[in-house]
Amino acid sequence: MRVLVVEDEAGLVEALRKSLREEGYAVDVATDGEEGLYKATVWEYDAVILDVMLPGHDGWEVLRGIRGSKRIPVLMLTARDAVEDRIRGLDAGADDYLVKPFDLGELLARLRALIRRSSGRAHALIEIGEIVIDTSARTVTKSGHEVALTAREYSLLEILATHRGELVSRSVIYDHLFDENEDTVSKVVEVHVSNIRKKLGKDLISTRRGLGYLIDGDD
Repeated sequence: MRVLVVEDEAGLVEALRKSLREEGYAVDVATDGEEGLYKATVWEYDAVILDVMLPGHDGWEVLRGIRGSKRIPVLMLTARDAVEDRIRGLDAGADDYLVKPFDLGELLARLRALIRRSSGRAHALIEIGEIVIDTSARTVTKSGHEVALTAREYSLLEILATHRGELVSRSVIYDHLFDENEDTVSKVVEVHVSNIRKKLGKDLISTRRGLGYLIDGDD
């Protein structure tokens, strides 16, 4: 999953980048409103973490710009704890609102919930036969036994499982798995798919050569 952080506090940016990457997210950063609006509307993200107080366009302007073209889940951050500000953010189209200072664990939990709801899933569990993916705990079990996946393998599996029964193109996978600063090679997704098959079963993921990958829609 790929997340855009629009925040101008350097220390907070680094803390968010580190925590999100440890959770397996690809992370892009914008440090002012203009850059944030550009990236959010031009590139594909699973969620945006958006500060209200920004140089250039403020968070309200960025949010209006995003909502003019996309329905990306937006979690707004602010040092303001007035009820009026929270109402303004939610009425403007924010999906959730978190007041600084906040606990990183709470932010990650809220982010997971936003992404889950945006994909149309009411529950954290995705069941594929004997395989259970817990998108809240970011764990995978097979026949009741936990299977260790790398953060990148888990993210790829979640993308395919979320779109179960649908062909997911390579370009979509790259857009959601890698951030703007990563140099990727053409075979890297194939390597991750191969590793997932070794751990969870060779028939779990089907390849459509030259097109992409899918997890079959039938149990």
